Amino acid sequence: MSENRPFVLTIAGLDPSGGAGILADIKTFEQHKVSGFAIATANTIQTENKFYEIQWINLSFVIRSIETLFLSYKITAVKIGIVPSLHYLNRILSTIKLLSPSTQIVWDPVLKSTTEFDFLNIEDHSDLLKILSKIDLITPNHIEIEQLLPGFIKENLWIENEISTAILLKGGHNLNAIGKDQLFLKNEIIDLFPSEKYCSEKHGSGCVLASAIASNLALNQPLEVACKNAKTYIEKYLSSTSTLIGYHYV
Repeated sequence: MSENRPFVLTIAGLDPSGGAGILADIKTFEQHKVSGFAIATANTIQTENKFYEIQWINLSFVIRSIETLFLSYKITAVKIGIVPSLHYLNRILSTIKLLSPSTQIVWDPVLKSTTEFDFLNIEDHSDLLKILSKIDLITPNHIEIEQLLPGFIKENLWIENEISTAILLKGGHNLNAIGKDQLFLKNEIIDLFPSEKYCSEKHGSGCVLASAIASNLALNQPLEVACKNAKTYIEKYLSSTSTLIGYHYV
């Protein structure tokens, strides 16, 4: 592996269609010229059109995989995808922080598939806030943010937001301003407007966006710049084909 490329790790599900999960993340890492590693949290049976079945990977196996990689390489950034529980997520985060406190972490909180298959139910929001404090950025859409932090948008609770985690609120499900993302920082909200490029829906687009951001962070880009550049990348991906799986290129 090139000594000039930073190491980036994805911890997410395996989608055999390659449109989402660790296969999509690795494709994105390669296009960003970072060295990508992958640890599966789940094996799935799915296509770009339909989700059939999931088999979660034993947590202790995932933790041992994380420990092996972090003890062997200096991993600059981590992208996390689907997990079955907050306990599972918290163990992953705690392990990373113990082994490498400076590693930046991006979580794409996929709560259900586009075909309505549930991955993660948020039962204890007080536990969630503690867990989020270990994450540098989360990338929910407008549906997911209300499940994670009820009232964040609908009741303007972002005004009282005391969460230390940055939030990139994706605009794909925002009917009032489709495509406009919002980056919520501690004392600032930054609007990221879409270009005029034609985009079509893609399976796994959230995975690609989050892994592009993680790549950019590993390349020492500030968070705002990393998000803006990732938006440019995802728009190229969304406009690359008219089908549900796109082409990766910078």
